[in-house]
Amino acid sequence: MRVAAAAYPLDWFKNWSEYAEKLHRWVREAAENGAELLVFPEYGGVELISLFGEAVAEDINAQPDKLRFVDPLTEVLYLQLANAYECHIVSASMPVKVSDGRIVNRARLFTPGGRVGTQEKLIMTRYEREEWSISGGSGLNVFETALGQIGITICYDVEFPLIARAMAEAGAEIIAVPSCTDTIAGFSRVRVGAMARALENQVFTIHASTVGPFDSPAIDTNIGTGAIYGPPDMMMTPNGIIAEGKLNAPGWTYADLDLEKLRRVRASGEVLNSLDWSEQEPHAGPASLVTLC
Repeated sequence: MRVAAAAYPLDWFKNWSEYAEKLHRWVREAAENGAELLVFPEYGGVELISLFGEAVAEDINAQPDKLRFVDPLTEVLYLQLANAYECHIVSASMPVKVSDGRIVNRARLFTPGGRVGTQEKLIMTRYEREEWSISGGSGLNVFETALGQIGITICYDVEFPLIARAMAEAGAEIIAVPSCTDTIAGFSRVRVGAMARALENQVFTIHASTVGPFDSPAIDTNIGTGAIYGPPDMMMTPNGIIAEGKLNAPGWTYADLDLEKLRRVRASGEVLNSLDWSEQEPHAGPASLVTLC
């Protein structure tokens, strides 16, 4: 299958139609290039705050209350796009206030058959906890689709190996990694995490990023690119990088993924990281402190 990872710039909209036109344009371009699975970035949906004016855009605490009004509209739009272009789409996430008053960061997977899967970010960065008051979500899901088994680890979540491992053990062969990072260091942490999770679990990871400036303090600076990673193995790509876009250049990065080849790597590759995972458990601690000084 062909997959597409977005390097997605955030724009300012005068009305909903402008936003819908942008998403149509992005999805149409990917579909015309043969993509069957499209991954948009973390917090890409925050650009919708522009519909409520500059005062709301500058007040990060007011944003989730406003975004919950457009969240149902975005769900309908993504469903329409997935159906019209016959593709699977991991939507751009956004912070949404839920019924118990908490604010969570939510992404969704849309299928061309009209099905929707939801994954919330589980572990918050310091900024999300301390400045934005966003809470960790609940539920760890793997979605069975016509393309294969797909998981979603949102940005910081991919830096914690047991989250992706749980997905792999539930059958995930593809893990989408939507991210939003404002420094090279932040982007590198997610990039390294996505590559490590592909190595450890012998899965494909699809990393999408926000790029460029935006007039809102929570996501005013965005650094990244789109990329697709796999297990480094001579059956596939020796450095683990299947495709990677140019840093901060908006657009799609594409790759053709072969799940049968991935399964052969898992069964008879140069190394068997996925199968050998349990062998580390007896050695995982506690470690002995040996004094040599």
